[in-house]
Amino acid sequence: MSFTGKYELQSQENFEPFMKALGLPDEQIQKGKDIKSISEIVQNGNKFKITVTTGSKVMTNEFTIGEECEMELLTGEKAKCIVNMEGNNKLVANLKGLKSVTELNGDTITHTMTKGDLTYKRISKRI
Repeated sequence: MSFTGKYELQSQENFEPFMKALGLPDEQIQKGKDIKSISEIVQNGNKFKITVTTGSKVMTNEFTIGEECEMELLTGEKAKCIVNMEGNNKLVANLKGLKSVTELNGDTITHTMTKGDLTYKRISKRI
């Protein structure tokens, strides 16, 4: 199953408490909470390039399944991690105390991030 495509954010749960837990300033959280971000994913075999555009902020991460890479976090800091594929539709990464799971089902991507007992969930649809 190919992840390649453009996806628009449809809904999110626990955005504000999760971003506060990451240490983002309130002003940035308020600005970001109502913006419909666009994620563009390019998959070439085991290589991925994911670009997320939220308003004027653009964040791009590139990685190869099973190889160490450096990812930019929502806070802007960078962390090393390894992204693994579970089945043919789920990307899983652990970085700096965060577990990130991106699951593709048809034209819907569900991205769940967990830090401790707090979970943030985003649902995006292919456009």
